[in-house]
Amino acid sequence: MARPRKKSSKTKSRGGKNRRWSARVTQRSNALDLEPKVFRSMSPRQIALSLKRSAERSKRRKAKPYQSAMSMLNFYINRAGKNLPKSRRRVLERAKDELRDVFGRD
Repeated sequence: MARPRKKSSKTKSRGGKNRRWSARVTQRSNALDLEPKVFRSMSPRQIALSLKRSAERSKRRKAKPYQSAMSMLNFYINRAGKNLPKSRRRVLERAKDELRDVFGRD
């Protein structure tokens, strides 16, 4: 007899809609209080500056501001995966370089 399949732990059904756990992380992160729609900006510089502000203001982060900001940006890029259009990925990858600049890293 075949066993019934379990629902994926990555999605939960709420009112007929699937919600991804990664969306909750970016909205309710314990490390950073992100500004609304920060990752929707078309300017890599604005994304970097916003992440820097969030990381420096946070009292709950465990790492240094640069590491927290870069981690959140990488998390967003990795979670979007194949669904991220090339133009958005390009902007977000450039935001990494801008983040290094605003933190004075090489």
